[in-house]
Amino acid sequence: MGAQQVAERFAELYGTRPEGVWAAPGRVNLIGEHTDYNDGFVMPFALPHRTVAAVSRRTDGILRLHSADTGGGPAELRLDALAPESDRDWTAYPAGVAWALREAGHAITGADIHLASTVPTGAGLSSSAALEVVVALALNDLYDLGLQRWKLARLCQRAENVYVGAPTGIMDQTASACCEPGHALFLDTRDLSQQQIPFDLAAEGLRLLVVDTQVKHAHSGGEYGKRRAGCEKGAALLGVDALRDIPYAGLDAALARLGDEEEVVRLVRHVVTEDERVERTVALLRAGDTRAIGPVLTEGHASLRDDFRISCPELDLVVDTALAHGALGARMTGGGFGGSAVVLAEATEVDTLTKAVEEAFAAAAFTAPRVFEAVPSPGAHRLL
Repeated sequence: MGAQQVAERFAELYGTRPEGVWAAPGRVNLIGEHTDYNDGFVMPFALPHRTVAAVSRRTDGILRLHSADTGGGPAELRLDALAPESDRDWTAYPAGVAWALREAGHAITGADIHLASTVPTGAGLSSSAALEVVVALALNDLYDLGLQRWKLARLCQRAENVYVGAPTGIMDQTASACCEPGHALFLDTRDLSQQQIPFDLAAEGLRLLVVDTQVKHAHSGGEYGKRRAGCEKGAALLGVDALRDIPYAGLDAALARLGDEEEVVRLVRHVVTEDERVERTVALLRAGDTRAIGPVLTEGHASLRDDFRISCPELDLVVDTALAHGALGARMTGGGFGGSAVVLAEATEVDTLTKAVEEAFAAAAFTAPRVFEAVPSPGAHRLL
């Protein structure tokens, strides 16, 4: 899916060439799951899979939206009629970005947009964030708003939280906007400070596979919101602003204070230990001991499965099969209840592992998974 191809389709739809073409990637999270809305640490990197947008400005308050994945002509919306949670279609994501920019005082007067994406939807790889960020970057450039990448990510998060109605954290949008090729992004979601950590797997004879289970999930569903509410309850019971403030060394004492709040205990334990796993992973990568992060990834899966309880049989099968066939580590990634798993492996073992996972899915009568290599790629940028 090239920039010229998307520009040509824009011209067919709208009768003129676009003013520009932009791209924003999906992401995979190496470690740090459900920590972002707890002010914690995350470590995503951008995928080569991306959403591309051809965009031109309008001056009449009209937003026209078209996706290569939908039939028919462009959807037409009035900017002054945009209202939170009024749209349950895919158009809510780009429309929400325009709404958030205008709410923040930026004079957006309309746009024609055509979108095409290779980011798998429902796979936990942030297709929605890629869609939001590419539109935000295009409007930022076209309207000369001068917003920094972290600020665009914040506005995109507001679009998803308020306009779409999905209680997601800041990680996905920041990853799509700010990641660099060959690096993982160590992000402190409290102050949004970023450190680019070298993550060149190929140079070390390693590969990170993404296994899309083809089990779809929806962030706006109730289970995600329940986990977030449970974490907020835990923070309130422990008298802290967020679970980030519970030190790993003080975890046992904190859990004891929660008494018989069994569900809250599990959620708190996951978040605090997951933050520690992110910091451990950063230390190992900085020390050049990439293979040693494998067991840390596997620990993270056990915590997500047993404490946060957001795994599913397909994700567990990927992890168990991969580990049984020589993987260095594996875990589910993303919001949970389906989506994808990541598998860290020696490059020489990729074919064996892929075959083993595919055969395990067939034996379990599951839909065949999609397996591909995750290569740390650039964040959002202009193409044309």
